[in-house]
Amino acid sequence: MRAALAPGVRLLRALPRDSRYRGLTLVLTFLCYTSYHLSRKPISIVKSQLHPNCSALGPNPHNDSNSSTWCSWAPFDGDNYKELFGALDNAFLVAYAIGMFISGIFGERLPLRYYLSGGMVLSGLFTALFGLGYFWDIHVLWYFIVVQVCNGLVQTTGWPSVVACVGNWFGKGKRGLIMGIWNSHTSVGNILGSLIAGVWVSSAWGLSFIVPGIIIAAVGIICFFFLVEYPEDVGCSPPLHHMASDEEDAGGVTTSEKDPEAVTSNEGPLSISGQSSTDHSDSPTEPAEEPEAISFLGALRIPGVVEFSLCLLFAKLVSYTFLYWLPLYIVNVAHFGAKEAGDLSTLFDVGGILGGIFAGLISDYTGGRATTCCVMLVIAAPMLFLYNHVGQNGIGTSIAMLIVCGALVNGPYALITTAVSADLGTHESLKGNAKALSTVTAIIDGTGSIGAALGPLLAGLISPTGWNNVFYMLIAADVLACLLLARVVVKEVRGWCGYMARKRGFKEF
Repeated sequence: MRAALAPGVRLLRALPRDSRYRGLTLVLTFLCYTSYHLSRKPISIVKSQLHPNCSALGPNPHNDSNSSTWCSWAPFDGDNYKELFGALDNAFLVAYAIGMFISGIFGERLPLRYYLSGGMVLSGLFTALFGLGYFWDIHVLWYFIVVQVCNGLVQTTGWPSVVACVGNWFGKGKRGLIMGIWNSHTSVGNILGSLIAGVWVSSAWGLSFIVPGIIIAAVGIICFFFLVEYPEDVGCSPPLHHMASDEEDAGGVTTSEKDPEAVTSNEGPLSISGQSSTDHSDSPTEPAEEPEAISFLGALRIPGVVEFSLCLLFAKLVSYTFLYWLPLYIVNVAHFGAKEAGDLSTLFDVGGILGGIFAGLISDYTGGRATTCCVMLVIAAPMLFLYNHVGQNGIGTSIAMLIVCGALVNGPYALITTAVSADLGTHESLKGNAKALSTVTAIIDGTGSIGAALGPLLAGLISPTGWNNVFYMLIAADVLACLLLARVVVKEVRGWCGYMARKRGFKEF
């Protein structure tokens, strides 16, 4: 007697074809970028093992030397080890920032599946090469610097590719919420990377890099076999990026003002799954009919790209300063132990997940991506001031303030790098040419990565003058990020005003 069909299979068969492929795309791209962040995290975990406190381990068992660095890994055993660690971080971040501007151009001209999976395999290779320095007994700085630079360059294949894939499958209607949840892959990857690297950091730190390298390469191979770039490739219906009618509006933003930056859609990402798949399944797009990829300057001319790119520069400056300096700040100012500081710092990421989801949900409902970002940035500035002055008054206050600050700082950052990038990459001024997604995403995230490199550097230079000055710098960056969106916010507000005026003056049918 045969068993009944498995419940999971019955569920899959009950789902419309479009929903199944959309779900596959979401899960697969989530795993891909989780593995990217998983492979970036080991360096922050292993630093403490490259220059540990050798005095706590007693005298050197191999000789009678009283050196306090006998257990450190050369060349990080000198008094300048902090500068050398900074050189490793900046080698990756600067290469990533520079490479991101080029990556999107290649991403538009190469098949995304090949580009993404190839980049993941190369990322795994260079991540493993850093760890192999332990087993090969390498003690020269240039080796680790070169590996970091190469890894920073190949890691730029990830973000433009996954955002382009998700943007190809999901329309604008609920893109903010979907991508807000999907963007949690950053924090999930950081947590997994910390746990995996921590297993071997004290015994054989090379494995803390080799194992994540193997993981990202394996996920890249899975991506090669299963990723579907476009709905038309499997006979599914493409998402609706813009409304054809000026009369209909679900989020309060009008299109009748002919404002190309204020276009919204009634179409949710899954709402057309069961209705229109049959309409397009018999007419997949022919490769010859694909439009040409947009140029770098052409992408810059898309309304909103420059404003959001510069805004992300300052937003990411704040976010990455917290990422690299928050544990040390908690130790120095709140006087918690190192373990407590590390645990508390993860709450900032927890707030970031909540902030990304909240920002996506609100921006979907209102149709105002820039306004949502601006409001959160305006509130973030005084909250950063309060955290610096009252955030250390007890563990409960610290927990609450870190979650709130994480949500307000990382919410706009997450929204810009996901939903906004996808919106601009499918902007109506492109007249249906969606071949700008990778380039637009690369420009926005590449500009933001400049801020990611500048933030920790400025914090290192300013912190000797006092932590108050570091927070003043962060508050100033938040204000600048908000001001840079002023023009787009004004256009969104005008669109809302025009929509409300028509609601009062015309009967809706």
